[in-house]
Amino acid sequence: MTPKKQKKSPDDLYRSRLDSIINLNHPLVNLSNKIVWSYLEEKYGKLYVENVGRPGLPTRLMAGLHYLKHAYDKSDESVVEGFLENPYWQYFCGCTYFQHELPLDPTSLIKWRQRIGEENIEEMLTATVETAKQSKELKRNDVKRVNVDTTVQEKAIAFPTDAGLYQKAREKLVAAAHQRNIPLRQTYKRVGKKAYAKQGRYRHAGQMKRARKTTNKLKTYLGRVIRDIERKYPDPDKEMTELLELSSRIYSQQRHDKNKLYSLWAPEVECIAKGKSHKKYEFGCKASFVSTSKNNWIIGVQALHGNPYDGHTLEEALRQAERISGYRIEHAYCDRGYRGVSLSKDIECEIHLAGRRRKTMTRSERKWLKRRSAIEPVISHVKHDNGMERNHLHGEEGDQINAVLCGCGFNLRKLLRAFSFSLVFSWIKYNLSRLIRPVKPLAYTG
Repeated sequence: MTPKKQKKSPDDLYRSRLDSIINLNHPLVNLSNKIVWSYLEEKYGKLYVENVGRPGLPTRLMAGLHYLKHAYDKSDESVVEGFLENPYWQYFCGCTYFQHELPLDPTSLIKWRQRIGEENIEEMLTATVETAKQSKELKRNDVKRVNVDTTVQEKAIAFPTDAGLYQKAREKLVAAAHQRNIPLRQTYKRVGKKAYAKQGRYRHAGQMKRARKTTNKLKTYLGRVIRDIERKYPDPDKEMTELLELSSRIYSQQRHDKNKLYSLWAPEVECIAKGKSHKKYEFGCKASFVSTSKNNWIIGVQALHGNPYDGHTLEEALRQAERISGYRIEHAYCDRGYRGVSLSKDIECEIHLAGRRRKTMTRSERKWLKRRSAIEPVISHVKHDNGMERNHLHGEEGDQINAVLCGCGFNLRKLLRAFSFSLVFSWIKYNLSRLIRPVKPLAYTG
């Protein structure tokens, strides 16, 4: 059913209005008044069915909580708890009166993300860009030149090891067999736990031969459980079939195989090496960013699976940036990972790669190529301040949703800083006007 609208009740006469107890010049209040919430309500209202089921929660409430979650790097539970304590958050989410009870369960945020999906989540980023344009923080000339780069969006999984995967797969299979009353010959619960602990101690002590021997023992336990379930449960259901397939992949994969499985919870996770000295391998998916060269507004974010070559992702990244910003991009500045890229004829954008000889460039080209590295701290802030460092959302769809919402959080923080500066400048201007008053000329007495 379509989202319900807030109705007035007689009890509202005795409740505290938020606009009477908060500072109306607060940056969060100014930001909430600038965002065009009707745009999101119109776009997401099409995803609901009329007069069927329970009325949905207001779109502004759900979108506002997701904005706050990624602007302040909160979890679903903590952002709902903070909503109850913070009147500015309540005003931002569209409440008229101060709320003393939780408006929703944190699981409602999960269901709302599933309803929106990765196809429509871009509208959240578009709304932040439109707000920046209306506030004159983002102008047409700012979008002519953009920086493009890729990074890794890590998944919230344990660091994968062969012993850990064997142990986890065996425990999952044994638990699923007990749920279905399958009489296993042996569960290896006690000896498996003991062998897994020994393997970690051997490896820590540098006794690699013993560690490999114990790892092979854990692999043997897993293979026995798989074969025992296949014999005694010849027609498994869908859930058990998927678990058996994943466990068989873990059991059969070798060290140098491609498309290896690194997590039972997130089978889509890939191993990506970006050449970092402090972190040789990262487990997640590749993410592409497009930011304006002049003032670092994020106008494009994508989660990319399959570990594609950076140059093959450039065309789609530029298309998304033009779709979200509404302007045409004329110059894109990239690192040398985008060498050999060729764009379609309908994209009239000039590609500038880093690493060119200084003598072959004009002064303007040197200036803008030097600005290309500004996207690196942008990516770092998105990871550490907006929740991309470890992605907790499930599946490939969760990767795309989390990447776009992290970009929204970064843009919101820039808008809040802009409104904070304008508030400070207006305060200084007001006080200076009171201190420095024009001197009235003396009247001529003749």
